[in-house]
Amino acid sequence: MVLFFFFIFGIIIGSFLNVCISRIPEGQSIVSPGSRCPRCFTPIKPYDNVPILGWLWLRGKCRSCALPVSPMYPLIELVTGLLFVGCYLSFGLTVETFKWIVFSCIIVVLAITDLRVRILPDAVNLPGFIAGLIFAYFVPPGDGTAILLNVRLFHGLLPEGSLGILDALLGAAFGSLLLWGAAALYKVIRSREGMGFGDVKMMAMVGAFLGLRGSFITILLGTLLGSILGLGLILALYAIGWKRRLAERASRRGLGKVRSLRWAIAAQYQLPLGTFLGIGALVVVFLFSSPVINLTSRTP
Repeated sequence: MVLFFFFIFGIIIGSFLNVCISRIPEGQSIVSPGSRCPRCFTPIKPYDNVPILGWLWLRGKCRSCALPVSPMYPLIELVTGLLFVGCYLSFGLTVETFKWIVFSCIIVVLAITDLRVRILPDAVNLPGFIAGLIFAYFVPPGDGTAILLNVRLFHGLLPEGSLGILDALLGAAFGSLLLWGAAALYKVIRSREGMGFGDVKMMAMVGAFLGLRGSFITILLGTLLGSILGLGLILALYAIGWKRRLAERASRRGLGKVRSLRWAIAAQYQLPLGTFLGIGALVVVFLFSSPVINLTSRTP
């Protein structure tokens, strides 16, 4: 019953996250007006707005004008429900569970928004960063860096309650500065922007929740996953002849051979780094956090 409650609560919150994902990048209110069709503006009835099931019994279309509704909506609701269940299974009925539920919701909004419109809104990153600092007081990141600094540099003078916040600030500073340095280095080498400043702000938020070590692993996993999938996507785009006509026109103007131009065009395609950083952050939460490690190492 507890698992069922967490799942149902998760898909309901997932429905609200869909509103945030759709409206925040457009600068619209997430409170009003209520859910409605973007084409005919007909308000969606409560019985049609039931998470997951509403999309299924409407067969993915608006009841009034038959406008196709993206499967993104039920998928996000389902993923959010599963994340809620995962938080409960990993951390139990604790304040830590609530912390990671909030963090998971923030990551879902940022990851999907970056995937859809290549934006990581300040309206999500800034409140997320503040929430990370607040949670750090009650549930410290568990990084241990602040404890080490307190012993080595401050000789244990810092109060215990401040160590969690210090860990969060160190994680935020490290994650954001590391990503900013990598972006600056990329611009110097390639003479073009490699990522937006929204990714840097996102890592400040992630670091506030995960601490220094967690932010480092997040960047490592996110960039590794993005690099592997990015290379695969570039090869796929080249193989299917993406932008072939553009390359042929450029070749006729003497700008180069078609093959080299096609490869250069495909290589310019940029994947949303924030999406992969979000995946990496969730991996850190569920695979590198101590409760999960203790659970997997527990003998029957």
